[in-house]
Amino acid sequence: METNDLLRHQLVSRLLALQTENVADSAIDLWEQMATQIISIVGEGGFSSLYARSVFLTQSTFPWLAVSSLPPNANHRFAELKMSFEGQAPALVSQANRLLLITFTDILASLIGEQLTTRILRSAWGQETHGTADKEFKIG
Repeated sequence: METNDLLRHQLVSRLLALQTENVADSAIDLWEQMATQIISIVGEGGFSSLYARSVFLTQSTFPWLAVSSLPPNANHRFAELKMSFEGQAPALVSQANRLLLITFTDILASLIGEQLTTRILRSAWGQETHGTADKEFKIG
């Protein structure tokens, strides 16, 4: 399980390392892509609950992160997150987004399992789903 956890965290870290310009916009793009995949599995309400919990937990490290108390509009689901990011330095946005993504995927993995979570992330972010990392999931 630890190896799978590291694979998921490595995937997040790798994607964020590639984002050097327009960090806030790139972060929101990642969230949008991931939300589309996850909502198809757990529904809008399930995603919103997971997201709100993740923001709440991440706020202890980054108190400037905002989450709406209103139900999210699918067209502007991450508007408050984007506004929070736009007020910060790119390096800080990257750190906060990494922690928020890790927190969110940790919660998701505890609910649906590591293998499915990693596959969802790879599908959402256009990562190859076959390769050496998938060998870690096979039970021998």
